[in-house]
Amino acid sequence: MKTLMKTLTVDLGERSYPIFIGQGLLTKAELVRPYVKGSQVMIVTNETVAPLYLDTVKALFHGTDLQVESVVLPDGEQYKSLEMVDRVYDAMLAARFDRKSTLIALGGGVIGDLTGFVAATYQRGVNFIQIPTTLLSQVDSSVGGKTGVNHPRGKNMIGAFHQPQAVIADTDTLNTLDDRQ
Repeated sequence: MKTLMKTLTVDLGERSYPIFIGQGLLTKAELVRPYVKGSQVMIVTNETVAPLYLDTVKALFHGTDLQVESVVLPDGEQYKSLEMVDRVYDAMLAARFDRKSTLIALGGGVIGDLTGFVAATYQRGVNFIQIPTTLLSQVDSSVGGKTGVNHPRGKNMIGAFHQPQAVIADTDTLNTLDDRQ
């Protein structure tokens, strides 16, 4: 089956990055692998998305020498917190991730914002790739480099701007959302 794909480029000079949009993109290693820096990949996802897509994304790296790890967080806006950031830091430190590692945000806006924040702050900044799985995250939160977490006194009060290496928006992921979404 032929994959229909559109590629857009966010033009930021040397920080420019592609946005791949189409069906069946989660199985296309050639879209993800060129944007992995170093030899370590940490996939950050949540309890809702992991059973649907985590194994598929891990399979993108089969047959490579990359160290691929994952951390699965609870699902929900209330988990867009420094506590969950610490869970990702802990997983990266326990697996001895270095400055050349790459994070992959696999999920909606909460996962994308949180993973981007971790990428902006782990060892003063590492690379990351966005794989948004909701409509809102595909058209908004995965693009533009806005990252952050909530604080008990306000939403998105702690954050940084940190551009992804690439965004892979597989529109097939929208099929698993409820009709309202």
